[in-house]
Amino acid sequence: MSELLLVCVILLSAITYTHTGPWEPCTDLLPIDFLLRVLPVSGEPVSGVRMVQSGGARGLQFSTSPVALSFPSSQIFTNCHLFPAEFSIVLTLKSSRLPPEREEYVFSLLDEDSDTLLLGLRLSYNKLHFLRSGSRGNKRISFRSVGLADGSWHTVVLAVTGIYTILTVDCSMPLELRNEDPFPSDLSTKGSRFFIGSRRRWKGLFSGLMRQLVLLPGSDATPHICPSLKPQLAVFSIPPVLLHLPVKPPTNQLPFYPYEAEVRVTQGYRPPCGSAEEGQLWFNTHTPELSLCDGHMWIPLLQEKKRLDYVEDYQDLFTNSETFDMEVFQIPSVGLFVAAANRDSRPGSGIYKWTDGKFKLYQNLSTYDAQAWKFFTVGKKRFLVVANSRSKREGKQELSVIYKWSPRQQKFLPYQTIHTHSARDWEAFHIQGDTFLAVANHRREDNSHNIDSVIYKWNPGTKIFEVNQTIQTSGAYDWEFFTVGPYYFLAVANTFNGLSTYINSTIYIWLNGMFHPFQFIMTAGATDWEMFQIESRFFLAVANGQMLSERGPNLHTINSTIYELDMTSKTFIKFQDILTNSAVDWEFFTVGDEKFLVVANSYDGNSYSQNSVIYRWQGYEGFVPVHRLPTIGCRDWEFFNTTEGSYLIYSSATVPLSKIFKLKTY
Repeated sequence: MSELLLVCVILLSAITYTHTGPWEPCTDLLPIDFLLRVLPVSGEPVSGVRMVQSGGARGLQFSTSPVALSFPSSQIFTNCHLFPAEFSIVLTLKSSRLPPEREEYVFSLLDEDSDTLLLGLRLSYNKLHFLRSGSRGNKRISFRSVGLADGSWHTVVLAVTGIYTILTVDCSMPLELRNEDPFPSDLSTKGSRFFIGSRRRWKGLFSGLMRQLVLLPGSDATPHICPSLKPQLAVFSIPPVLLHLPVKPPTNQLPFYPYEAEVRVTQGYRPPCGSAEEGQLWFNTHTPELSLCDGHMWIPLLQEKKRLDYVEDYQDLFTNSETFDMEVFQIPSVGLFVAAANRDSRPGSGIYKWTDGKFKLYQNLSTYDAQAWKFFTVGKKRFLVVANSRSKREGKQELSVIYKWSPRQQKFLPYQTIHTHSARDWEAFHIQGDTFLAVANHRREDNSHNIDSVIYKWNPGTKIFEVNQTIQTSGAYDWEFFTVGPYYFLAVANTFNGLSTYINSTIYIWLNGMFHPFQFIMTAGATDWEMFQIESRFFLAVANGQMLSERGPNLHTINSTIYELDMTSKTFIKFQDILTNSAVDWEFFTVGDEKFLVVANSYDGNSYSQNSVIYRWQGYEGFVPVHRLPTIGCRDWEFFNTTEGSYLIYSSATVPLSKIFKLKTY
């Protein structure tokens, strides 16, 4: 008995020595809803996320960038960086039958710097794979013949404890696998990130419906949900948006999430709408109008399409000085903004916020002959970059500035400066999870227009943009990024080579991590490219500014051209010429089912007072003029929507006055 007491004293001493403070887990031992963490709590829509009702239940379908549905693991592991050695994962999904060679990720936990897989759940034709890293490399634990990809709803509980991994499907008999090694108790999550429905890549993106994805640290969740009256749809923790239809916003907008349902459609007079009819559709043949029953009332989904009737002069926006560019952008939960690129450095360029149906000055930022703004995001960070075309002091370097939105201070703060050369434009874009910025350098300090423009890439380690590629340009004025299927393109508008404006502008294609020339198009003082799609057809419109060469007169009234991508020759071919007066911008927009282009006419050789023109798509006839808007030195057009309607705003490069027009519909 004394020997046993001695052993207990020794063990107690060791425990007291090792743990100098009270033990606490790395994360609260409570359910962690992964889906809830990637969906905005305020209900804003997420591009590429649809809510689909199928088989009597609602799930989420993903077609967005894999990076969009992710969050850092530090949000969960607040006390330390170790993943729990015991845990369970609850999953409810509906997946169609997958080809034998296809595998899709339910979720993954990756090291952000090395892209190493730390943990993951992967679905294939008739298997479910649990992936984890270990001391002797990655481990894959596969449950065979589970039949999850059969087009039906299934609820799965995967429990991990010691050397055992246990799978329970639809509250049936659990399947237990014994592993060679126990789940590591020292799996560090430092610097890692959870990706929902992917492995951070487009390849392997989950294509089915996901209704529930929950991590329960420290215990098996099976007793919490089994037995169940609906074992295939057993509930542990489900985002509220999937439990009830989204309420209608206090406007005529659609519900927050795009919604699809396997339901019947009732025609004729208004039928009852109660809990029994929830999710059903009613088509009013008298209006005509399609409505959805949310269990209480009919929510209009589709109404007779709006048609543009006329354009109304809505607001005079007095700017700090002449304005070369307008950038309209939305910050979720904050509001709608427009950034004006102003000529004068004092007080700089103005940021305006939409307040009570008007744009009102919100913030001034120091700029130097600002030519353009571009708003973009990196993960959840929001940035605004300005193209400064001169230096702060004569003879000093020209610096363009990236500003970062501060949620705490509710304003933009300087984040990074980049050496540019008479910068005219910035373009921001994402390729396979990476963020890029392209600057259009217009001319060097010695006034030579043949200069490298630069593409920068976001470095997740240093948290800044670094040079990724340089491209030789001639008086570059604009970059336009666009995609066609799986291909990425970048078009530059070259304006002047030192001798003539009649020069090639170039379309580049992304191959092997770099942009390479794809097609050369002869342009005349090109100042803007605008890419747009109408059904399955892809178009590029170039704004030609002027015809200038060593021989002949300087012409301002010249054709701007719309090109269409020919799928047979894999090139853009001329579709339509439109006569313009020193055009500097195109803007494509839609109203209802109608498609429009508006051109910024700036100068005809004699006057800056020009009519800018709205053209409507007429199919075989191309674009035809439908509205002429009086403008002065028009430099840029932007289209935007609010709850009150649709608008166009233009900037003037000759007077400190920009104007907003409201599109009246019937």
